[in-house]
Amino acid sequence: MSTSTTASVSTHILDTSAGRPAAGVTVRLAARGGPTADWQALGGSATDADGRCKDLPALPEGTTRVRLDFEVEAYFGTAAQNQADAQQDAPANRDSGAGAFFPEVAITFVVNPGEHYHVPLLLNPFGYSVYRGS
Repeated sequence: MSTSTTASVSTHILDTSAGRPAAGVTVRLAARGGPTADWQALGGSATDADGRCKDLPALPEGTTRVRLDFEVEAYFGTAAQNQADAQQDAPANRDSGAGAFFPEVAITFVVNPGEHYHVPLLLNPFGYSVYRGS
């Protein structure tokens, strides 16, 4: 059991349409001390080549709610399309119009002091899924 008084958060993104990590996605982190407290922007990061954010800011003591904001619209531009098209079994055209149906993904969750929360995002141009990982 951890003796820390704060929770910690990590995340990674997998592009399920390309079968690869999603690199270069901006991720912002916010926290609050209860369901009615104001959100405090803590900063952010961008996913690396493995789709991971290894340098998200620490959560302040007393945090009970966390929000991860993923800016995915830019990701579904040229770079992601080229990556998917390079795969032998990738669709020739994503037929996604402007790029992504969901330009942003905001995930809000409850945290307890001393616990670590890994929240992966499984992403494609028309949908997403999240879960509490380990």
